[in-house]
Amino acid sequence: MADYDPQPTDVHLNPASHTAYIALGSNVGDRAGLLRDALRLLDEHPAIEVRRISAVYETAPVGFTDQPAFLNMAAALGTSLDPLQLLRAMLGMESRLGRTRDVRWGPRTIDLDLLLYEEVVMEEEELTLPHPRMMERAFVLVPLADVLENGHALHGQATYIAQRALRDRGEGIALWNTINWQGASAHSES
Repeated sequence: MADYDPQPTDVHLNPASHTAYIALGSNVGDRAGLLRDALRLLDEHPAIEVRRISAVYETAPVGFTDQPAFLNMAAALGTSLDPLQLLRAMLGMESRLGRTRDVRWGPRTIDLDLLLYEEVVMEEEELTLPHPRMMERAFVLVPLADVLENGHALHGQATYIAQRALRDRGEGIALWNTINWQGASAHSES
């Protein structure tokens, strides 16, 4: 399969609602509760709407492995924020939920990563889009495949990798549970 290679796009977008995809993860404290709290904070933001969420998957830690297993999920967002504004809003939410950055890839109450924002391609000190390592990580691609729109350029590739990872239990990934959100199941259809 070909790698995802979107064309560069001007990041100064109009104020209409844009689609962004994020990854959420937690391995400290009430993991499921923290994921729900993060979704609530995202959806309460006046410029962000949580449109679809994935199922919740439990995964083995990657990088620094001497830590508890993670719960991971993904969400499709609508937003009028530009990519850097969205990233900064998410970092503020992480802080509100007790996130500290003591050990690279270490334990965390919550981790919110901006994966994709429309077709924007950017590489700045603060943010790289698309997320530079997402295609290498089952814990990102499996939930992302749940929320990507059928027509998205990554849909086929992410679905293929996700199905293989779940079958082979890549990174120890397994379906953990679902979260009811806004009256819809976690596997919200596009």
